[in-house]
Amino acid sequence: MRTTWRHYALPLMAVLIWSGNTIVSKLAAGAIAPSAISFYRWLIAALCMTPFVWRELVAARVMIWRDWPRLAVLGFLGMVAYQCLAYIAARSTTATNMGLLLGLLPLMTVGLSVLWLAERVTRGDVAGGLLSLAGLVYLLSQGHPASLLAHGVSAGDGIMLLACAAYAAYCVLLKRWPIALNRWASLCLQIWFAVGFLSIYYLVSGAPAVTRAGWPLMLYAAIPASLMAPMLWLAGVQALGPQRTTALMNLMPVVTVALACWSLGEALHGYHLLGGGLVLAGVVLVQRWTRPLRATVRREPLAAPATESGCP
Repeated sequence: MRTTWRHYALPLMAVLIWSGNTIVSKLAAGAIAPSAISFYRWLIAALCMTPFVWRELVAARVMIWRDWPRLAVLGFLGMVAYQCLAYIAARSTTATNMGLLLGLLPLMTVGLSVLWLAERVTRGDVAGGLLSLAGLVYLLSQGHPASLLAHGVSAGDGIMLLACAAYAAYCVLLKRWPIALNRWASLCLQIWFAVGFLSIYYLVSGAPAVTRAGWPLMLYAAIPASLMAPMLWLAGVQALGPQRTTALMNLMPVVTVALACWSLGEALHGYHLLGGGLVLAGVVLVQRWTRPLRATVRREPLAAPATESGCP
């Protein structure tokens, strides 16, 4: 099948929606409690998805009973830990920083794959990892690396790094734990487990009400970001293949920063450009320079983080 610009438009629209979701996370910081937007976002997504996968879930109930602990862990990492931490981080860091830190996701995923999946370390892993680390230090220190020794990482940036680590773990466990369900049925179950965890968080937080200003933000997170974007992304994977589609994820930090400057009026500084640029360059190096350090076996490209629940 001949590849056209329409095939690229599908995953690019997904990237735009997910980038917009980072802006929504920042806007939500002053409009809705993290426990409320997390709980209602995934509850709405689960209710919308369940009717379409109900028959398969019933038919696979024996397998589901066997694999429910894994589905619960995936739901906790991908929907609870990542999203709650991101909403909390948005209260004390900028959407620009959040977007640039999201650029570390592919690198974190590769690092955990080496540890958990015993994948070979490539030259790109080493060179790209060091380059991205230098960019991260420059970004988090706002252009003054020595200040990290004196003051450490800001709370918001540190929490966002933890969020990215949780999502990277989710991506790797998806590959380590093959589950005999199609991706939509699996995702639906993960979301329902997440709703269970989040209901506890929501109730312990005092069941905060959703404000009028919070409803549009929550609905955006629930429908475009949680349902529409994964559909567009998977359609792109089918049309372009996983490797070319995965490369488009590198655009998400750039799009997020552009949206943050345009919609939130956030200032773009030199350390954003240099630090973020080094991070992205390191990620590209990891993805492209796949020659192993000691062997001649080429690593099979890791599936894009968005192949299941979407890059949030």
